[in-house]
Amino acid sequence: MIGGCKKEEVPTTVLCSERCHLGEGPTYDVATDTAWWFDIIGRRLFEAQLDTGRTTIHSLGVMGSALGRIDAHRQLLVADDGLYVRDTTEGRMTLYRPLEADNAATRSNDARVHPSGTFWVGTMGRQAERGLGAIYALHRGELSRLYDHITIPNAICFSPDGTVGYFADTSDNVLFRVELDAATGLPRREPSALVTRRGGGGIDGAVVDADGLIWNARWGGGCIDVYSPQGEHLRSLRVPARQSSCPAFVGQDFSRLLVTSAWQGMGEDAKRADPDHGRTFLLDVAARGRPEPDVKLATA
Repeated sequence: MIGGCKKEEVPTTVLCSERCHLGEGPTYDVATDTAWWFDIIGRRLFEAQLDTGRTTIHSLGVMGSALGRIDAHRQLLVADDGLYVRDTTEGRMTLYRPLEADNAATRSNDARVHPSGTFWVGTMGRQAERGLGAIYALHRGELSRLYDHITIPNAICFSPDGTVGYFADTSDNVLFRVELDAATGLPRREPSALVTRRGGGGIDGAVVDADGLIWNARWGGGCIDVYSPQGEHLRSLRVPARQSSCPAFVGQDFSRLLVTSAWQGMGEDAKRADPDHGRTFLLDVAARGRPEPDVKLATA
């Protein structure tokens, strides 16, 4: 259990001032120096050129929540009813695999690509209904369910060598650790609790750096918590929005942290007290980040 701690102030800028109802799913393509993230509720995909600061907002016909790069021209976009191959030039989307499409009560949430190219994807109830979600793995084109009875799947991320995976159920505020087959990204053992939070915000999205440290957004806490692979809390970095939701390493040297946020569930008084609610930030954290792997759709 983690007690109170002081939040470090690091150089921080607003990457995009457009407010997200529910900002989530950031990722970064180093080849084009482009960051991507979603406003899930707003059905929008953000594309930011980091060298110029120019941001383009794409309207989606689905509730997208995360994406992985397939190659220089295609992405695999995770949405409320399926996984879509998206053409990055034209924005055209083609359904690749349905995802709980027969269950109108659920939508997609957190997701991340394992070093092997396997894509872990989480689902949840649209109203965060208890136990309605699950976590799946897309391995070489086949989608299989790994864990069920999850309420709010988050913090999906992996150790640099691919032998360990992490995920959380934000409703229980527990971060789990599980041993994986590095070649497939699939579990070898049952998961065990690594971190449990009591108060002060919820365990949300996370990413692992080149040293194996876990950088975790704390929903309602306005910060990024950093944990060792053993679950030791090392530091907390302030984010200028209370509902910080998910981080991603960005920049040619991956030393900066992009952090999304949200105004979901906030009344007018709460918004006034949190003037940067829903905005997207860049934190100069001098981290040793690493690139996101590409998704592998089938055996090469």
